[in-house]
Order: sequence, then C-alpha cells, then structure tokens
Amino acid sequence: MTATPPKLLSIAGSDPSGGAGIQADLKTFAALGAYGMAAITALTVQNTQGVMRVAPVPVGVIDAQIDAIFADIAVDAVKIGMLATAKAARVVAASLQKAQARKIVLDPVLAASLAADEASFSEADLAPAILQSLLPFVDLATPNLAEAATLTGTPVARNVAEMAEQAERLVAWGAKAALVTGGHLEGAPTDVLFAEGAVTTFPGARIETRNAHGSGCALSSAIAAGLAKGQSLEDAIRAAKAWLERALAAGAAFSIGAGAGPPDHFWAWRA
Repeated sequence: MTATPPKLLSIAGSDPSGGAGIQADLKTFAALGAYGMAAITALTVQNTQGVMRVAPVPVGVIDAQIDAIFADIAVDAVKIGMLATAKAARVVAASLQKAQARKIVLDPVLAASLAADEASFSEADLAPAILQSLLPFVDLATPNLAEAATLTGTPVARNVAEMAEQAERLVAWGAKAALVTGGHLEGAPTDVLFAEGAVTTFPGARIETRNAHGSGCALSSAIAAGLAKGQSLEDAIRAAKAWLERALAAGAAFSIGAGAGPPDHFWAWRA
C-alpha cells in the first residue's frame, strides 16, 4: 500500500513561462516528493525577459479556491507567494484562519526583478496589509533584502546584523519566525533566521548562473515541503538551501528563452 505524500497548497500568482510563482511552487513540491495544489491570486504576462502585465484574480474567487481545497483535502502546509493587492492579503488571511491552516510559509513578493515599471507586482498598500492582516498567522516569513526593508520601513540591510534586526521586527509584528534571505548580499549569500528569541545564520554558496528566476519561490516552497514532512524549522531551511544550490548549479546550463531562466527543479531526477 502506497503512503499518501505530504499535501501542500500554494497561494500565489501564475507565471506562464514556468519559472516562478505557482509553476515554480508545484515543480518544487513534486521534486521533493509532495503533492502540490494551487489557489491562483493573479495572472501575469511574462517570459524570461520580463513581466509585461499583471491581472489580479477577484478576491471572491481566491477565497472560493482556498475554501474548496480545505473542504475536501487535509492540507499539511501552505506556501503564500504573490498576492498583488491588499484586499487579497486580507482575504487570504481570513480564509486560512477559517480553515485553521497550519505550517504557513509566506514569501512576501512585493516586486519582480524583471518587471517593467507599468507591471508592478503589488499595490502600494500591500505591505501594510501583509503586516497587519497576514503576518500574525504565518509560521515563517521569507523576505529577501528589498522586501524586508519595505516591510520594516528600514534601509536595505548590508550585513547579517542588520538582517537579524529586520527579522526580529517581523516577528514583533506577529510572525512566529522570519528568515531574511541574503541572495543579493555581496560575497557568499547568508540567510538570517530570527525565531524563539534567537538568531541563526545559514551560510550558502554563491552559484554563478543567470538562471535564477523564481529561486525565492523555490526556496520558500522547499521549506514548506520540509515542514509538511515533519522536519524542524532549522532542518527544513538547511535542506531547502542545499536542494536549491544543487538546482541552481544544474540549471546554469539551461537555455530556456533569451533571458533569465529558472533553476533545474528536477536535478535529482536527471542526475
């Protein structure tokens, strides 16, 4: 008799080019042996060269998607990505509270590195809505340097100490834990976790590749998959980082489109 795999729900936007968003989350879940589901918050028009347009999904439809999943399926963990609007953030928070969701990982996508100015990934009032409505319900927030700065209203962190201070502020806002990711730091990337009153650093290796589109989505999804499997938070982060480094290294040889492609989510299968 085959055991049921961990079941994970991604609440995020769709990337038709397959590199980020819902598509990256589902690939990550599958690569790590989990069953992935998706509630779509926005449709984007994008490819490896950039984001041209974002069309938010009506909040009533977002709520209905989440309700339908929890009414039928026991969800082991939730990953939240792009929400696009403050209304979506509030609706997702209410929906997950109603469903008594657990093991929630929030990747607070506030902008796309490949987005044109007219194709913003978020409204100006999204960050306050995340802080006030959503953050108190999440087990882990995983902002990058720019997102952590926006959420905390502080300058972009330049070192581990400043990252730790921002992570602590996010926990003060209500998150159980916060991991500020240091992929954009100079030198070797280090992620900084603040949880249960303590700071833990997670050094990483710098992988030389242009194919890193959606790597933040993949990291947070991999952490959620680890939590769904019963790993501790620190073990889930370490395993996710190790998996992503291998995915980035394997994906460096990819030639998908004319711009920034994705990591190789299925590197273990190809190996």
